Amino acid sequence: MLPSKLRRLAGLLNFTQLSLFDGDPPPTPPLTPSTPRPAPDPLVPSPRVRGDGGASARQVLLHGQAIPYELKRARRRSIGFTVSEDGLRVSAPKWVPLTDIDNALQQKGDWILRKLVEQRERTRRTQAARIHWGDGCSLPYLGEPLIVVLDPASTGARLDEGQADAQPTLATVARRMLYLGLPQNAEPEQIRDTVQAWLQRQARHRFEQRCRHFAEPLGVTMTGLRLSSAQTRWGSASADGMIRLNWRLIHFSPALIDYVVAHELAHLKEMNHSPRFWAVVRSVLPEYELARDRLKQAVLPLMDEA
Repeated sequence: MLPSKLRRLAGLLNFTQLSLFDGDPPPTPPLTPSTPRPAPDPLVPSPRVRGDGGASARQVLLHGQAIPYELKRARRRSIGFTVSEDGLRVSAPKWVPLTDIDNALQQKGDWILRKLVEQRERTRRTQAARIHWGDGCSLPYLGEPLIVVLDPASTGARLDEGQADAQPTLATVARRMLYLGLPQNAEPEQIRDTVQAWLQRQARHRFEQRCRHFAEPLGVTMTGLRLSSAQTRWGSASADGMIRLNWRLIHFSPALIDYVVAHELAHLKEMNHSPRFWAVVRSVLPEYELARDRLKQAVLPLMDEA
């Protein structure tokens, strides 16, 4: 039987990680002696203390590496851990002593280090995806690079799919070009807004098409489609048949878009994530797990700053 102090500590633990999808994040697999331990990394970010009166900056030594974290005292019954781009944040009841919090951190040291390394890599990929708006800039469209060309002789925005009929070689590989009817000295904000408006039009057209494609075999009726700009969800479904899809999905490959569309339409049959729900998704996407795993690793380009 565990000592009373360990039993009390085990009951306090509650681990969370931010997710970009509309369901609960998958459970963290249990650690085993063979689980690789991330190497100490000096680039773990320091947490941003929000100045809300109940947060303090602290530090813990995990496997020889000093890990800064933000401690927030809150009205809750358990100790919660969140790993995000801001670093590690710990929420704990006001009555829990610091020694119990330190013990909890040590107990899940491998988990914390692994998630911090994963988050750092995601942040690196996100920064690499930053768009510098100007003539010749590139951004992902349907999973492939799209090159922006400023062409004062053009009107509006025109997509050139490249040499679609040619045999792909290093010299003739198809390239998507988006010609914008803007002057060469157009401001970055103007270029960004024009491209974004075009992407949203393309998103609505493709999403409507794919919703019709999946609705019939699923036997569901969609009453409407709205584009979303949510920061933490790819999509949602309402019991009245309304589907909301994040327009930024247009950056991803058609396979990922199809997965989100099928996922949300399946909710019109099963408003949950039960085995019955996943069976509905599988009925139209037999290998949906592959797309789901890829979506968890997908990184959106940074578009909001010009």
